[in-house]
Amino acid sequence: MRTSLFALLVSTLLLSSCGDKRLYYWGKYESIVRQSYTEPDEMDVSTQISELEIDLIDAKDSGKKIAPGFYAHLGMMYAKQGDIVSAEEMFLQEKALFPESSVLIDGMLNRVKKNQGKQ
Repeated sequence: MRTSLFALLVSTLLLSSCGDKRLYYWGKYESIVRQSYTEPDEMDVSTQISELEIDLIDAKDSGKKIAPGFYAHLGMMYAKQGDIVSAEEMFLQEKALFPESSVLIDGMLNRVKKNQGKQ
């Protein structure tokens, strides 16, 4: 009896450690950021936006939280494309989800607003 109970306990522990324990949904975000630095010609702004928007839908469908920096990066891409409203929306979303990024995001928002009149 004790042996079978012990075996059941061990197998339960082993199986419970097999699940996906990632805290955030990363999607293609990491590879997009890496590629935007290593191969910038192949990762233009519109490609990044479309890939990240797909990741956003996938994350919501799976019920997972978006990774830190995701909304900020998407906001930067919208700003580069001239879509200031969407950029600000993404920056505010990043700030709401990750309050520790407030100083960085506030600086990004200020730069976007300052550059808005220059376009």
